[in-house]
Amino acid sequence: MKKKSENNWLIVLFFILLSLLFIYPMLYVVSVSLSFDGDIAKYGYQLIPKRITFMAYSYIFQTPKALIQSYMVTIFVTVVGTLLSLILTSSLAYIMTRKDYRYSRITGYFVFFTLLFNAGLVPSYIVMTTVLHLQDTVWALILPYGVSAWFTMLMKGFMDGLPFEIIESAKIDGSSELSTFVRIVLPLSKPALATVGLFYALAYWNDWWLAMLYIQNEKLIPLQYYLQRIMSNIEFLTKNMQAGISVDMSTIPAESSRMGIAILAAGPMLFAFPFFQKYLIKGLTVGAVKG
Repeated sequence: MKKKSENNWLIVLFFILLSLLFIYPMLYVVSVSLSFDGDIAKYGYQLIPKRITFMAYSYIFQTPKALIQSYMVTIFVTVVGTLLSLILTSSLAYIMTRKDYRYSRITGYFVFFTLLFNAGLVPSYIVMTTVLHLQDTVWALILPYGVSAWFTMLMKGFMDGLPFEIIESAKIDGSSELSTFVRIVLPLSKPALATVGLFYALAYWNDWWLAMLYIQNEKLIPLQYYLQRIMSNIEFLTKNMQAGISVDMSTIPAESSRMGIAILAAGPMLFAFPFFQKYLIKGLTVGAVKG
């Protein structure tokens, strides 16, 4: 019994050390974002800043209205996009698991086929702009990520583990297909929904590529693209200074702003992750085994 207790302490100690290794880089990022660029150039990255300054955040928040607006756009896209993607993905995965559906195997083949081949950027752009006319609309930031073939296969792997007898008994009791799916299948698939939902949310939150392609309206600029443009402006000014053009870089905290942007971009999702953690491992393992 004593040996077992010692083993438990060793396991706990191991995971504490492992957690510190993950937290350590994040502390470095926070520290650098609060440092003067001159101190960074002189002493390098340090866990404890020589002098604390909020110059980087002051530079990023020079236009607070635009930053808040980009946050609102990203939150809307993430919430609506994740919900829509979960509905589409779970519906597609469900019909692929129904053994009494004649085209379930063909549907699964087409989904798997898209994992191997895609049309490419040019046809996608033409469809989005010329056929669907979605440029400069919020749907251009949502619909391209609406259904992921990989997440659909992951969801299918989980739903394959649900007893088919439950669906048959629901049909005998007079339940419609929609009612069976909403009231029985979805509640039993909470671990998979949470896992896939987290992945979709991360994809929507971190995306700036779609905004660069389809968005020109300043009111629809998402957070990641807004921060990426700030970073591009800093790099442009730095190159101009190196080329001999007179630019006062003392008022532009280039290095610390990079870290400040990383915190603003990743911070909200870091706080959201623990709420999904209890479902994440179960959803991944069950989906992987059954897939």
